[in-house]
Amino acid sequence: MPVQLIAASASHRTFARDLTRRAMLPYYRQFDLLWVEEAFDQAWDWREQWLVVEAGQTLGFCSLSQDRQALFIRELHLLPAHRGQGVGSQVLETLADWTAQRRLPLLRLMVFQNNPARQLYERHGFVEVGEEGCFVRMQRVIA
Repeated sequence: MPVQLIAASASHRTFARDLTRRAMLPYYRQFDLLWVEEAFDQAWDWREQWLVVEAGQTLGFCSLSQDRQALFIRELHLLPAHRGQGVGSQVLETLADWTAQRRLPLLRLMVFQNNPARQLYERHGFVEVGEEGCFVRMQRVIA
């Protein structure tokens, strides 16, 4: 069964925040960054929030924003049991389709420079376009 993106509500914020914290805290510690719960909660209110769902089971979530040029993947996190099984690939292709439907030329994201997810992004056509400290900016051109 294909993975779906279902609109998340405020009731999903705690799940999304906890999943993000667990996934990102090792990087935050490594690069001496401060995790701020309130910053996540504030961003929740102005970003698009989507649950990653398959057969009624929540596998993760993603958070998006948009400007005139690009759809931005702000967060994309899967529960550990669902990583490495093609779920992330399905989400990235769905988001590429959404980018085209919105008539935007670019799909963008930022990732920690040592995050293994970079390989997934590269396999899906993302290329590095710059660095900001411990982060790499990546984008995919949408035809």
